[in-house]
Amino acid sequence: MKPIRLPEPPISSFGGGVPDIFESGFSGAIRRAVVIGNGFPGSENQSLGLVRALGLSDNHILYRVTRPRGGINEWLHWLPVSFHKKLKYLIRKIIFLTSRSNKLTPLPSQNGAALGLASVLEADLNQIVTMARQTYDKDGPLLVVASGRDTISIASSIKRLASQNVFVVQIQHPRSNLNRFDLVITPHHDYYPLTPHAQEQVPRFLRKWITPREPPDRHVVLTVGALHQIDSAALRSAASAWHDEFAPLPKPLLVVNIGGPTRHCRYGADLAKQLTTYLFSVLESCGSVRISFSDTTPEKVSNIVAKELGNNPKVYIWDGEEPNPQMGHLAWADAFVVTADSVSLISEACSTGKPVYVMGAERCRWKLSEFHKTLSERGVVRPFTGSEDISESWSYPPLNDTAEAARRVHEALAERGWRLRP
Repeated sequence: MKPIRLPEPPISSFGGGVPDIFESGFSGAIRRAVVIGNGFPGSENQSLGLVRALGLSDNHILYRVTRPRGGINEWLHWLPVSFHKKLKYLIRKIIFLTSRSNKLTPLPSQNGAALGLASVLEADLNQIVTMARQTYDKDGPLLVVASGRDTISIASSIKRLASQNVFVVQIQHPRSNLNRFDLVITPHHDYYPLTPHAQEQVPRFLRKWITPREPPDRHVVLTVGALHQIDSAALRSAASAWHDEFAPLPKPLLVVNIGGPTRHCRYGADLAKQLTTYLFSVLESCGSVRISFSDTTPEKVSNIVAKELGNNPKVYIWDGEEPNPQMGHLAWADAFVVTADSVSLISEACSTGKPVYVMGAERCRWKLSEFHKTLSERGVVRPFTGSEDISESWSYPPLNDTAEAARRVHEALAERGWRLRP
């Protein structure tokens, strides 16, 4: 089997080092960042990945916009966050007033403490705007990076109230009024609704409600997949950190990442059974197999996989306990099998340049099907069929979305007369 080399760091289009245009002639140097998250790792990882690529990973503050969860709240995620919180408070007050008990259970912490996130600040618009204004002369402009639907309102408000002091990047398409942000970074498949094929699937009277409605303009950066924190330096560091656990494993090492069904990619026990059948078929060509489930994996899916493969001596199933081996998997795997639902997991695997097999892409609909079509046409992924010889390697130019997005941020800042100075 041919050795698989980790991808080299992307070569900057600036020709090495920091170009002269970023060293002088500007009035503002950005040295810090504010990240606004929504409590979902897939979204926050994109913002943190961009901040890392810009060299600000050691000088940023993470805030969160959190909304009530559990019970009826799971049906209210379509509401704006601020209204959802007010409605939650009203419902609780009504329950308190009509209850025979005079004890009102404490409200869950709005910074995510109930989820083990007590160290993360709740995003406060006035606080962030005040900080940007008052520290501008001393510390320069503030980079604000937000990701996810729930962050759109506060990120756009920061831009509106402190436009002379901030540069606001919104990751994932905000659906309308893109001029509320300095830069929007979003996957190409978010524009799938504008394609003729997508238009044919939507009744004419509903088309005006489908977003986005306009093609991307000059301040939209299109990516293939999701941004993340994986680059050659991170992989080399992980290879060293996980050496003792993975180096002794028989090769080739196949890593299997199993996500969970989404509205655009539905599956259940049937896919789990098909996956285990295919894995049995390729076991002979594998030295070792490591399987990981995500937080969204249905119990019926994980139970089937564990029952069928858990006792096989070649197979190890991660039990979900820390530390999470994902970085070790990315660094040491010789090939990957990933379920089609997760753009994030697939994007990370495709950043390694190693073989990536996707399970269940034919079940995906709407824009997610466009994502898989793009990857397939680029030769980045192949369908997992159970007939593969895992010892046979193949490669492709690794996805480099995060580095490209960082380059575009540099360009946009230069147009404004600002520069990054970590």
